[in-house]
Amino acid sequence: MIYRLLADLTLVVHFAFIVFVALGGLLVLWRRRVAWVHVPAFLYGALISFFGWTCPLTPLENHFRRLGGEAGYSESFIERYLVSAIYPGGLSRTGFMVLGLGVLAVNGAIYGLIYRARRRDRAGRG
Repeated sequence: MIYRLLADLTLVVHFAFIVFVALGGLLVLWRRRVAWVHVPAFLYGALISFFGWTCPLTPLENHFRRLGGEAGYSESFIERYLVSAIYPGGLSRTGFMVLGLGVLAVNGAIYGLIYRARRRDRAGRG
């Protein structure tokens, strides 16, 4: 029972990390110091998509599932839980590249807004 709970907890953490990677820049608008954690996280998330790497949380969840008597899964977290819900036919390598570019574009836009706001604030004090 404990291993199934650990697998589910890993799944929740994995999902939270993906949401943070994609939208954590919005937290940076609120607390600028979050950028010190968010920038490396979203760059890592984009690299995972670009190079087809496996996030370490996927094998960890599989490990806990097997210890709990469940079968693990061979596909990535995104393929198993998100892609199957959003794109039932699966996601190609190009699709993962588009996801990575989307992460960079969304966060680039958010950080661009932050940069412009800082410049405007400095110019107003200048």
